[in-house]
This record gives sequence, C-alpha cells and structure tokens, in this order.
Amino acid sequence: MRRIIEILGSSLNLTWQEFKSHKTRTLLSLSGVGFGILCIIGVLATVNSLEYAVQQDIKALGSNTIYIDKWDYSAGDHDYPWWKYVNRPTPKYDEVELLRQRVPAIGHIAFNNNINAPLEYNGSVLTGLNYYGVSEEFDQLQPVEVGDGRWFTQSEFEQGTGVIVLGYLVAENLFGSDVKKGIGQELKLKDGKRAVVVGILKKKGKSIIGGWDYDNNTLITRNFMKTMAREDWTNPSILVSGKEGIPLEQLKDELLGAMRSIRKLKPTQEDNFSLNDINALSGFATGIFDGVNKGGWAIATLSLIVGMFGVANIMFVTVRERTSQIGLKKAIGAKKITIMTEFLLESSFLCIMGGLLGLLVVVILTFILSAIFGFSVFIAPGIIMLAITICVVVGIIAGIIPASIAARMDPVVAIRSK
Repeated sequence: MRRIIEILGSSLNLTWQEFKSHKTRTLLSLSGVGFGILCIIGVLATVNSLEYAVQQDIKALGSNTIYIDKWDYSAGDHDYPWWKYVNRPTPKYDEVELLRQRVPAIGHIAFNNNINAPLEYNGSVLTGLNYYGVSEEFDQLQPVEVGDGRWFTQSEFEQGTGVIVLGYLVAENLFGSDVKKGIGQELKLKDGKRAVVVGILKKKGKSIIGGWDYDNNTLITRNFMKTMAREDWTNPSILVSGKEGIPLEQLKDELLGAMRSIRKLKPTQEDNFSLNDINALSGFATGIFDGVNKGGWAIATLSLIVGMFGVANIMFVTVRERTSQIGLKKAIGAKKITIMTEFLLESSFLCIMGGLLGLLVVVILTFILSAIFGFSVFIAPGIIMLAITICVVVGIIAGIIPASIAARMDPVVAIRSK
C-alpha cells in the first residue's frame, strides 16, 4: 500500500512539474481533452436537465392518464388528413357518465373544456387567459394544489355557481404579491359574468412544453362554463385514469370498446375519437433526447481523440527529456511495471487536469443556461464520475506507448544519453 502511495505521489508531482515547466504546451495539448469533456458533461447535463423538466411537465398532464379527444396528439407522426379530425364529433359530458357505467376499470374520470377570455378586477384587465371548465374528480387526475382558499364544493359543481380558482401569477398580477387578499374578491369575466375568487393555486413554475400552465390561467366549474360559451366550441376532452393495479393497455382496450358502443359505430367504421396515452408522449420525448445524447457523444469522441494525440505527444516528449532519469531508476532496481505505472498515472493526471478545465467551463455555463432557459440545469454526480473515468481511460490509452518505451529502456544506454 505504501509503495502504491509513493508511486501516486511521484506521478502527481511529476505531472505538476511538467505543467509548470511547459504551461503553454501543456494547456494547448489538454485543450482537446477539456473540450471533449466539456461536450460530454455539457450535453449530458443539459439534455438530462431538459429531459427531467419535460418529463415533469408531461407528468403534470396526468400520470397514467388517457385523454379522449377528437384530436390525435401524435398525429404529426403519420400521414393523416387533418380534416378527418376536424369533422369528428367533440366529446360530450353525457359520455362521461356512460363510460363510468360501462368501464369497470375506470378509477377517475373528468370532463374538461376551455375558452380564451379576459379577466377584470378594479379596472385592471388581463387578456389572453385560458378558462378551464372542469367537472368533479378533475383534481384527482391533475396535480392542482390550492395554496390559499379552497377547491370547488360539490354543490358549486352541480349548480354552476359563479366561483373561480386562480393561477398564482394571475392572482399576483391582480392583487400584488400578497395573493391571499384576493380570496373573496369578485371578478368580471367574459360577457359581464361575475365570479368570486375561492382559491389560488400554488405556484408551479415555468413549463417547457406549455401544457396546462396553471400559473397563468384560471379554473371554473364545467356548469358555470356552460353559461359563458357553447360546449361544442370549447375544445372539450375527457380525462380518464384506471383503478390501482389496472394496466393502462387494459383500460385503453375497455375505453375503445365502450366509446365505439356509445357512438354506435359499426365494425367497418373507423374510430371518430382518439385515445391519447400520456405515457406514450413520455416515451416519445425519451427517444428524442437519446438521439441528442448520441450526437453529443459523437462530437465529444472526436474531441477526445484529438486530445488523446495531444497528451500522447506530451508523454513522448517527456520520455525523451527524462531518459537519463529513467536509466538511473532502472539501475537502482526500479522494475518495468513501476516505470510504466508512473508514466500511465502521469498521463491520466494530465487528462484529469484537462477534464477539470472542461468541468469548470460547464459549471459556469449551467448558471447561464439556467437563466436563459428558465429551468434549472444541473450536473448529476453520475455524469462527473463518468467524465473522470473517461479522463483516466483516455490518459491510459494516450500514455500506453510512451510508457512502454520508457519501461523497455536499457539503463546503461539511457544513462549515457544525458
């Protein structure tokens, strides 16, 4: 153990002496390794952070949830005439109750529709807001958390009472930073309709894919929405989740049969509705990010190969400069494996130095990218360990030939070369 520590200390000291003696040459040679590590850590960290944020946004659409809609959310993946979707009938609220009766696998089911309209309070007007009209159980399918106030009561759902739950940023724009004072205030809605604020949602943060964007929108009951707009014109959809232990595919099969039965479709007729599986969107996103990762690895590999040749060049020069030292070591009993290990460790340390330079640049970039993208870019510990491992492997490969030459030197010839 002591011998190993001595070899490590000696290699580290020689590496540092090499760097101090030839700063410019060493830095230029290490720039390839540094850039390769920069590519690996940068791409993996950015993609992993982006994928995490997107997956969280997809989960916000409803984990293990199926959206019954006239539109196919993955329609862009295949050639399908858009006008066929346009001509499909929209989901109806009556279908919610029929599905509940006919599909035992359903755990929760809710109706949702939306309109775009302004909102006014004490002369302040917010435009371009989405009003979501929701039925009972919506909060069981969506991660809507009320921070202040409360959610809708059963009687408000049934009677279509004029009450409203605001997104956090909507409340902040209307009432200032103390959003709690908005509870109980009366707002003016579309066409002079009025509603009392009963709840304010917890702040969710910026969404990458858009989604529901609860911070910037509002929720009302589905029956209250009916007094503001015709239901067919409000982009209705039905959200369904299965009971615990029910596979999503089983739920989907049962929904397919039930919807075809409800809409009285003949066996030869194609579906006039879509069952959109949110989990499928998650898999699709993962596939995209895997492709980006592969591109990053390709760039990084080329950079590491260039860096490897740079480090190998340093090691060849180092072997030539230390020929007499190598001869003396061998003359006093140093074994081939010892000489070889010292040079391989030195080569690895050089690559690690290059990797640390790349890591430093990435850390700085994470703060910049976090500010630009609006979501946290982080470097997972596993990525750092991977980068260090790559540096060691690249160092060993770059130094294997110079180290072998040093280990095979004849001590007498090496000493005379001084």
